[in-house]
Amino acid sequence: MEMLYHQTNKQIQEVQSQMGRLETTDRQSVHLLENELQARIDQIFNQLERLEILASKEPPNRRQNAKLRVDQLKYDVQHLQTALRNFQHRRYAREAQDREREELLSRSFTTNDADTSIPIDETLQFNSSLQNAHRGMDDLLGSGSSILNGLRDQRSTLKVCVTQNTGRISSETRKGNFFFFYPLIRVFLNISNSA
Repeated sequence: MEMLYHQTNKQIQEVQSQMGRLETTDRQSVHLLENELQARIDQIFNQLERLEILASKEPPNRRQNAKLRVDQLKYDVQHLQTALRNFQHRRYAREAQDREREELLSRSFTTNDADTSIPIDETLQFNSSLQNAHRGMDDLLGSGSSILNGLRDQRSTLKVCVTQNTGRISSETRKGNFFFFYPLIRVFLNISNSA
């Protein structure tokens, strides 16, 4: 196990030193270096699997220490893998920007057509809808106000009718029509009292 551990640790250090070359390598050979580094990282992962098996077979007094050493190597390799992926991502983004820049520089620009239009249709439609809603609310408030004024006029008319007809209703009740007019009297009195 010790020999495999030292061999794996040495390979990790070699990969770390080669990672520094990624930034200085020319564009044509950077793919080759990335592929080589990825192959070495995969090989290290395979060796780590074997190291985990060997660490679990160590005597109990050395097993804990062996597992910690293997876990540290796994952490280092995962860190290298992440660094390689980040470099590849940055390189892909840089290449995409370069392609877009070249496309823009190679594009031939022409003058605008005579029928150039400004896309404000949606804004204009929204504004007209907003004005229609505003007018609708004004109409609704106006009709509500006229309805309330009509109800006030009716209430004042009913008050006058109730006060003028109380004498006549009392004579009608003497004639026996009390049960017919009683609900009407209650309504008029409630309306006049609530106002």
